Amino acid sequence: MTIPDDLDVTVAEPCPQEPLDDPVAAIVDALGAPVDSPPLAEIVAAKQASLGKTDLSTTIVISDHTRPVPSQVILPPILDLLHDAGIMNENITILVATGLHRGSTPDELERMVGEEILRDYAIVNHDAKSETGLVDLGTTTDGTPVLVNKIYVDADLKILTGYTDPHFFAGFAGGRKAILPGIAGEASIRGNHSAAHIGHDQSRFGKTVGNPLHEDALEAAKIAGADFIVNVCLDEHHRIVKVATGELEAAHQVLVDYMKETAVKELDEYYDIVIVNNGGYPLDLNLYQAVKSMAIGEMAVKEGGTIIAANEQIDGVGSDEFEQIISNESDPRALIDKFLSGEIAIDAQWQVQIMARVLLRADVYVVSSMSRESFEPFQIGLKWASSVEEAVDIALEKLGRDSKILVLPAGPQLIPCVKGSDAPACEITPR
Repeated sequence: MTIPDDLDVTVAEPCPQEPLDDPVAAIVDALGAPVDSPPLAEIVAAKQASLGKTDLSTTIVISDHTRPVPSQVILPPILDLLHDAGIMNENITILVATGLHRGSTPDELERMVGEEILRDYAIVNHDAKSETGLVDLGTTTDGTPVLVNKIYVDADLKILTGYTDPHFFAGFAGGRKAILPGIAGEASIRGNHSAAHIGHDQSRFGKTVGNPLHEDALEAAKIAGADFIVNVCLDEHHRIVKVATGELEAAHQVLVDYMKETAVKELDEYYDIVIVNNGGYPLDLNLYQAVKSMAIGEMAVKEGGTIIAANEQIDGVGSDEFEQIISNESDPRALIDKFLSGEIAIDAQWQVQIMARVLLRADVYVVSSMSRESFEPFQIGLKWASSVEEAVDIALEKLGRDSKILVLPAGPQLIPCVKGSDAPACEITPR
């Protein structure tokens, strides 16, 4: 990307974070020093004693191909500990938390877990729409049905893995999200990701307390239960910088607190033009996922300004329903109202709802490997540009060459917060 020197450009980088020298050793240490929990080895031993058997049926939940979680690093220390306790390969299932995404392909699974684990263990893609693969565990206080993958529910030992970073409507990823939406049923995901929840003013980056999506998902995860979690934080290059293990809520909170200290960047003002990405592959796999980068830009752009979302999107649009709705609907405000009234209900509702909200604030130009022709059916208002430079030129023609430009190159590793903003993330004391 090249921007002329005469323009007013600010680049906001995340604070430097040192990747762990030996992440495997750090995970091994963390398994023995968890947060608000006995060490994993003690949990396994207690389960074996109470059930009267050594070879516990074990399910380990991992993130799917749309997340940069280094499962190939996280899994071996866990598996080694389980084997040392007498649990055999054939009694361990690695369950891929797909939510409502498509299943991860064999090639993607190999990238995620490595050739050896792919060969030696049963790896199953969760299916949120399965009629026989879910167990009904009741409902949350908010009325969300708690339908959870049967393999997980039936396991003697339940372990969740994942990563914690800022999330555009759940506050932060990780922790409870491995269950809802990760291995939950379609009705559970729709209930938790309802238009009312998505439209709530606390369902934003950096917010958990008072965030109905977070609180509902946490309650569902506690109903489903988890014996132990292993979560990490990553830097902008997807390297592990911090590990926390232990009890579902407490271990996750340790990493949430860490992200609050490192991920929020204070800005003096809103910008006319904001250039942003989604953090690289696989986070920018498709247009559906790229909505998250638009929501980052929304926090820093002036009303009536321009967001330039630069993401590879090698997988295209990412959802047939998502593509259909943005092709058929031309009024973002009316579309949001249709979601809130229940007139429209689709799998991709939350992404479209947030995209529509962003489009009400600013123009959005998408720079990706997708062609101009592929954008022509989209009526919702997304604009196409062949390059960041072209998008900047177009925006300057509208806004003027004295426009202030902000570049956010680190995706969700940095959450912009304008002084005086009422955005939930700004309740956090920024750097």
